[in-house]
Amino acid sequence: MTMLEHYPIFQKAYLVNDVEQACHNWNKLFRAGPFVIAPHHKTDQFEYRGTDAEADVSYAFGYLGDMMIQFIEQHDETPSIYRDMYARGEEGFHHIGLLVEDYEGEKQRLFDMGFELACELHADNVDACYIDTRSMTGGFTELHADPPHILAAFASWRRAHELWRPGDAVITARP
Repeated sequence: MTMLEHYPIFQKAYLVNDVEQACHNWNKLFRAGPFVIAPHHKTDQFEYRGTDAEADVSYAFGYLGDMMIQFIEQHDETPSIYRDMYARGEEGFHHIGLLVEDYEGEKQRLFDMGFELACELHADNVDACYIDTRSMTGGFTELHADPPHILAAFASWRRAHELWRPGDAVITARP
C-alpha cells in the first residue's frame, strides 16, 4: 500500500499574471530563486478533463529553502486547471506538488478516496497529474514522478538557490 504522507510536499505553486514579475517580487521579499523559466511550455501528451485542450502557459521554478516555488501564467482562455480556480487577472495559490516513487499507486489511492483526475500529462520524459483535491485542501494536488533526470534537475535548481547572492541574476532561461 502506498501512502502520500511518505512523500513530503516539495512544491507550492501559484497562478500569477506575470511570471517574471512574480520571480522578482519573491526574490526581493524572500530571496527566493534564482528562477528557471519555461516560456509557452508544451507537453508530449496532455489531457484536461477528458480533452486534449492544452492551455498556453509559462512556468517559473525556483527554490525558497527546501521548497520549490512554481509560478504559472496562462496566456489564453483555454479551459484548464488554472481557469478552474481563477479568471483572467486573478492570482493566488493553486497546488501543492509531491514527488512520488509509485506514481500509478498514489494516483489510484486518491481515486479510491473519491478525488477526480483533472489533468494528466507527459513532458520531459516524466508523468505528472493534477488531482482535484480542492474540497479538502483548497487547491489541486500534483503527483509528479521522480525519475533520476528530474531529481538531478531539481537538485541543480536547489543548489543554485544556495549559491545565489544579491546582484546575481534572478531569472535564467530553461536549458
